[in-house]
Amino acid sequence: MGHSIERIAVFGLGKVGSLVGVLLARTGFTVTGIDGHEKSNLPFETRQADVSDESIIGGLVDGNDAVVACLPYNLNLAIAKAAHARGIHYFDLTEDVPSTKLILELAKDSKSVLAPQCGLAPGFIGIVGASLANDFDELRSMELRVGALPEHPSGLLGYAFNWSPEGVVNEYLNDCEVIREGRRTMLPSLSQNETIVINGMRLEAFTTSGGLGTMCDTYLGKVQELNYKTMRYPGHCAQMRFFFHELHMRDNRKLAGEILVNAKPPVDDDVVYVHAAVAGWQDGQLKREEYVEAFYPMDIDGEKWRAISWTTAASVCAVVEMVAEGVLPSEGFLHQESIPFDRFLETKNGSLFSVD
Repeated sequence: MGHSIERIAVFGLGKVGSLVGVLLARTGFTVTGIDGHEKSNLPFETRQADVSDESIIGGLVDGNDAVVACLPYNLNLAIAKAAHARGIHYFDLTEDVPSTKLILELAKDSKSVLAPQCGLAPGFIGIVGASLANDFDELRSMELRVGALPEHPSGLLGYAFNWSPEGVVNEYLNDCEVIREGRRTMLPSLSQNETIVINGMRLEAFTTSGGLGTMCDTYLGKVQELNYKTMRYPGHCAQMRFFFHELHMRDNRKLAGEILVNAKPPVDDDVVYVHAAVAGWQDGQLKREEYVEAFYPMDIDGEKWRAISWTTAASVCAVVEMVAEGVLPSEGFLHQESIPFDRFLETKNGSLFSVD
């Protein structure tokens, strides 16, 4: 592998974290997985440790060249601080805006890469959106949409919790940063509902927080409209507004997450829809370019992985590869939208996104 990364610690071995470890090990890195529960049957070394105990995090980080945090957003910062203090590269999957702002502060004097938000949204969708935007002389709008959904929806919600309930509740309730009419502004989540059709499948899209990562900073003054929305089956948004606001479940986020997962447990047959559309001027002509894909579960080394798991895991692993190979900077804060999409697709893990 590259000059800077050989040994990697993966914190959190849930559905995504365990696959992150599998993919990194397949790529040639030496992986140690760390989780609060004992994990076996994984093709890399694992350690059981209390990942919420800040006093032991430093010792767990020591001896590695990089760490990947695949934990609920509230546990990431201790790991980021420990990595920063030791000059170790840091990657995570968070959509939590306050966490990212704190990591941005840490990055000001960082001797290593600090790369939060390496998942699907924020993450992959920003890489795709920026690559479309690069084709334009002048930008008008950037609309970024991602939906991770059950393939066979049932009930009024038409949903299954295939990833962290903490993350979903967080993004459904926190305000959303957007660029509107050229100005940075905040919109309430679960608003601005619209209809999108992908491959004949009718979906609704509405605002949720965090999906843009740092893109509002990057594109302020360069675009009139920039927004991120989550895609769901029609009717979902109205039900969630009822649940959080009329039933006041927003006042108890932990219980809200428990109720939702109990009602809509994970399913194996899922689909990830990605829809990015950029409009602007090329050679004086107004044009619109789109990237639209549907990703489905995939077999990796004889095991079937959900679409949400492999798309998220492959995104962060591709970024790790690019830092290891020197394609990306080796210190400071890494903005997802600065990652070249063509080089991303050339990595071993990024190539999983190349749909024939």
